[in-house]
Amino acid sequence: MLKRTPLFATHVGMGARMVEFGGWEMPVQYSGIIDEHRAVRQGAGLFDISHMGRFMVRGPQAEAFLQYVATCNVAAITLGQANYGLLCQPDGGIVDDIFIYHLLDEYMVVVNASNRDKDWAWLQQHSAGFDVELEDRSERWAMLALQGPAAEQLLAQAEDSTTHDLTHLPFHGVALTTVFGQTALIARTGYTGEDGFELFFAAGAAPEMWQRLLALGDVKPCGLGSRDSLRFEPCLALYGHEISATINPYEARLGWVVKLDKGDFVGREALAAIKQAGPSRRLTGFELVGKGIARGDYAVHSVEGEPVGVVTTGMPSPTLGKPLGIALVPTALSSEGSAFEVIIRDRPVRARAVKMPFYKPRYKK
Repeated sequence: MLKRTPLFATHVGMGARMVEFGGWEMPVQYSGIIDEHRAVRQGAGLFDISHMGRFMVRGPQAEAFLQYVATCNVAAITLGQANYGLLCQPDGGIVDDIFIYHLLDEYMVVVNASNRDKDWAWLQQHSAGFDVELEDRSERWAMLALQGPAAEQLLAQAEDSTTHDLTHLPFHGVALTTVFGQTALIARTGYTGEDGFELFFAAGAAPEMWQRLLALGDVKPCGLGSRDSLRFEPCLALYGHEISATINPYEARLGWVVKLDKGDFVGREALAAIKQAGPSRRLTGFELVGKGIARGDYAVHSVEGEPVGVVTTGMPSPTLGKPLGIALVPTALSSEGSAFEVIIRDRPVRARAVKMPFYKPRYKK
């Protein structure tokens, strides 16, 4: 049985095309992936991301526990702020990428939908010896993302029922407020490369909240298809593609989120060794010189014809108007201008490494 969010009936009623994703039945598109993608780049789009995991961590050693399991410096996340981090294995492989929100008297850890059960077990396993309490609030809360350059202005239209001035909410800021009379957490976070907000509130209020947010103005309902293309252009990692248990942060260009000087944490010893030696392979962006479209899992060969890597994500970029991709290749081939071949339908197509990200994020900082 596929799992469903509190908005499943709403999605079906609105004519969304539903697909399986990480054990969930989710909308892949409404009006079309390109249309939804452009709506977020130019105006605003609304996503149901209630399938993601939301775990609460509280207790006298909540900070110490999160410092031990996460690669980022949790002590530097001030009250009312959030930050990106990784859970890593002892060998440095990535368990998941996460967001940690510092709330009053507790932290919230948001994890990927496909990893919810695994991450919950991982946190419980490593909580032994810490004076902490863990709570899985995933089923109790819904989670929506209103993303795009018009998101702030649109959400401000609900100012008569919103008790927080969103214009002063900083990048990665999080605040407890009310939206349409519903108590909610609002965070200036997202996964599209645009300014926007993620809202957390009681699951039972999801259908009304969804409809009222869409009624704020020119807001497009969006599915997983445009969510993928939107995160791809600014080169934001997707678990199972750019990051996984067999890919470490330095290979994934996420070394900036590994704080080796903060003290001991799971994977620190292995990650320190990888950093010192330098990764033997690395993610790189690329564009095709020849004709074709590179897709995830396509093989990458050297120009001499030797298998050297794999495409992690590839598609035509809706914003830039050309086929682009991200590949995991030997470090020597990851520098801008390097040439290699992508095997498309048994045919080698020349590709050239290009600068990442393809699209410069427009976060409000």
